Amino acid sequence: MNRMTTEARNPRTMQLDEMTTEEALRTMNEEDQLVPKEIEKVIPRLAHIIDLITQLMKKGGRLIYMGAGTSGRLGVLDAAECVPTFNTKKDDVIGLIAGGQQAMLEAVEGAEDSDILATQDLKALSLSEKDVVIGIAASGKTPYVVGGLEYANHVGATTVAISCNINTPISDIASHPIEINVGPEVLTGSTRLKAGTAQKLILNMISTMTMVGLGKVYGNLMVDLQATNQKLIQRSVGIIQDICDLNLEEAEALYKEAHYHLKPAVVMHLAQCSYEIATKRLEANNGQIKKALI
Repeated sequence: MNRMTTEARNPRTMQLDEMTTEEALRTMNEEDQLVPKEIEKVIPRLAHIIDLITQLMKKGGRLIYMGAGTSGRLGVLDAAECVPTFNTKKDDVIGLIAGGQQAMLEAVEGAEDSDILATQDLKALSLSEKDVVIGIAASGKTPYVVGGLEYANHVGATTVAISCNINTPISDIASHPIEINVGPEVLTGSTRLKAGTAQKLILNMISTMTMVGLGKVYGNLMVDLQATNQKLIQRSVGIIQDICDLNLEEAEALYKEAHYHLKPAVVMHLAQCSYEIATKRLEANNGQIKKALI
């Protein structure tokens, strides 16, 4: 444990308990600024991984995050956000956490130390070679993640490892390892801090750019969002206004005519076609608006 960067003591915060609140916050802020600089180093590798994920999901594959504790919670969070943001099916992007849903709120004794639980969780999903399994572990050696990646390799799924140490066990197991050396935490061993921030930023990149590749974005607009509340309905109408250059009343009428489906509404207006034809065009072009307009 002492050899892991994430468990080392940070020389800048040896007297954390003696600092003023402002001094401590400034130190935390300066340490946090190191995270994106480290992520910058892995962007080429990350871009290759995202392109691969996109290709596999176009063929019906799934994106599956696995982790324990903070790492697992971040994976579950990213997966959950894909449904309202990109209108994915609940099984397109899946977050698995050691100990199950109970572990989202409280620690489940011994769950992260069980590689068998990981295998069971993946078997329950009928894991296949079309899927991508991303193991997330700040330490890089969490047994639950190790077991999951080993089983995924056995099945023939594509495996990715995200860790915040160097030369980690999960990096050796995964076909596509990503290591972000963010250095010792401000609070020794508290990997919900810089390590958690690094993981969150990387998961943001993976899910966002994968969904861009799947045609769920037009320009920088969320055209496949699921309008499950009034705020998102208003956002959908606003997006139609922006793309189609319509006033509010026109956009609302078009949205209604498109049965409250944003992408068909846009194609209907820009291609001057019916809802049925717009839907067929989108289906023929993997849901990508720009290709559906050609």
